[in-house]
Amino acid sequence: MFFALSKTVGIMLLPSNLFIAIGLLGVVLSATRLASFGRRLMIASIVLLAIGGLSPLGNWLLYPLESRFPPWDAAQGAPDGIIVLGGPIDADLSAAHDATVVRTAADRIFATAALAHRYPNARIIFSGGSGNLISHDAKEADYAGALLENLGIPKSRLIMERRSRNTQENAEFSKELAMPKSGERWLLVTSAYHMPRSVGLFRKAGFPVEPYPVDWRVGGRSDLFAFSNIEDDGLGRTDAGAREWIGLVAYWATGKINDLFPGPG
Repeated sequence: MFFALSKTVGIMLLPSNLFIAIGLLGVVLSATRLASFGRRLMIASIVLLAIGGLSPLGNWLLYPLESRFPPWDAAQGAPDGIIVLGGPIDADLSAAHDATVVRTAADRIFATAALAHRYPNARIIFSGGSGNLISHDAKEADYAGALLENLGIPKSRLIMERRSRNTQENAEFSKELAMPKSGERWLLVTSAYHMPRSVGLFRKAGFPVEPYPVDWRVGGRSDLFAFSNIEDDGLGRTDAGAREWIGLVAYWATGKINDLFPGPG
């Protein structure tokens, strides 16, 4: 039930979808006796889309998420294992074209490959099934394995987790496969803005991990005052930030994470 709600209500609450819905409602109302109110809604829709796409709003949403955890300190020594969360690969498109299609967050794959070469004794878990509400049998992990092998990682080192549909299941199923022992150190590789929610869910699952953030979308504090000249890029950042904050609130309110905004320590 939670998964279905997250994929329906969560999508409807994304700023870009919500702003368009306001505009469409305005169009409908403009043909009724509420035409004046409908015109106001259409104007509001355009203004909101402009704010979400051209203003620094997306950067303001993402910056606190991305700066929550510092870069991983390699001086602590070699990790025992590396977990990379799915997200970069579109499994349905990959199945349709019989080729691995990487759409977003490719840094997760590249960083994992670099870490695997640097720490040849570390076990590697790729956790990713299909996050689509309606999906084919294609799973992200089915294509990630071949991609990581092409990047020089032996198949014998790879553990592919293909059942998870969301980050909560990433944490639970990864723990089942890793069976972490006391004193072992596991790195968690995911996008920097996604790290707070991910760490909170791994902690809730009883699997302590060390954050290895990648795939930053915001450069630094100066970007908090930077406007975008491409509407699609700005809306993408606004949606990504809003999705994470909505997820944090929803997971905290339902007891799936212990802290509203998980941080270091």
